[in-house]
Amino acid sequence: MATAERIRDAAIVRFGRDGFAIGLRTVAADAGVTAGLVVHHFGSKDALRRACDEHVLAVIRAEKTKAVTTGTAAMLFAQLAQIEHFAPMVRYLVRSLQSGGDLASALVEHLMADAQRYLAAGVEAGVIRPSRDPEARSRFLAYQNIGGMLLWASMHLDDHPDDFSAAFRRYSEEITPPALELFSQGLFVDRSMLDDYLMYVPDPPSADDAAPTAS
Repeated sequence: MATAERIRDAAIVRFGRDGFAIGLRTVAADAGVTAGLVVHHFGSKDALRRACDEHVLAVIRAEKTKAVTTGTAAMLFAQLAQIEHFAPMVRYLVRSLQSGGDLASALVEHLMADAQRYLAAGVEAGVIRPSRDPEARSRFLAYQNIGGMLLWASMHLDDHPDDFSAAFRRYSEEITPPALELFSQGLFVDRSMLDDYLMYVPDPPSADDAAPTAS
């Protein structure tokens, strides 16, 4: 298990740095094992990538759940202090999303599902306000977070190939204050726009409404 984890962690760093065209021999060299041992533990590059996905998702899910259920500055400071530890996984996540394909699509769906779960945990803990549509809210926030990270990465991911952790720390420090302000205080001064929208939007048409009428 320790060998498999060492291979997985080396793959997260290497794939995040250089993309998924990298061969298993390179990952094996980074992990200090043979290519045959990589195949023994994972079978193929796609299987290794899925293992990397599962680990990155598990870490994100755990850290997000702690953040939204604790709701304290101490938790926030503790996570910010570990930014360099999370940086390789963030870099891997960005590379995976940029690569597209079935594995990237599956990763996005897992991110969406996890967001719904940890936001629900935050609601249950009394830290987050309930939503009239929890699934829609979680998808919106996930799209916002993923989109913002991808935009930043498209401009800066390769600016500092040997010091991505420092670049990611600057990004985190840049977005954390406005994000906390927006989530804590809200954006609009009242809810009149939401109320007007909810009054304006009609109920979805039924199948009978959509059926053609006889002439």
